[in-house]
Amino acid sequence: MLQIAIPVISVKDSVRTEAYYCQVLGFQKMFGYRPAPDRSDPAYLGVQRDGVWLHLDSFKPERAGRTGAFFWVADVDAIHAEITARGARCQLPPTDQTWGNREIHILDPDDNVLVFASYPKPAA
Repeated sequence: MLQIAIPVISVKDSVRTEAYYCQVLGFQKMFGYRPAPDRSDPAYLGVQRDGVWLHLDSFKPERAGRTGAFFWVADVDAIHAEITARGARCQLPPTDQTWGNREIHILDPDDNVLVFASYPKPAA
């Protein structure tokens, strides 16, 4: 039985990417593997925020910018305000989509797209 899925995000520079995911997006580094201790790349890192994990992989840098992840959040406007205040690169500001989600699209340093979504708040 399936229990959990963890997106693997392809990156070119693991140090730059780790800083962005941890300092800007609010993730915490949980582990890191670097086969050559004197080199920062290639690397395979695990980060998590609020119990949600991502893996960051620089072993295949040619795939960087071609991966991404989708996150359900309680309040997309709140996360937008939080992470853009810390310098997140926003490709799509909070937008009510025709399919029912309210979404933002955030770019990481390699232009991988991270979609954060919630259901729109009912009109008052």
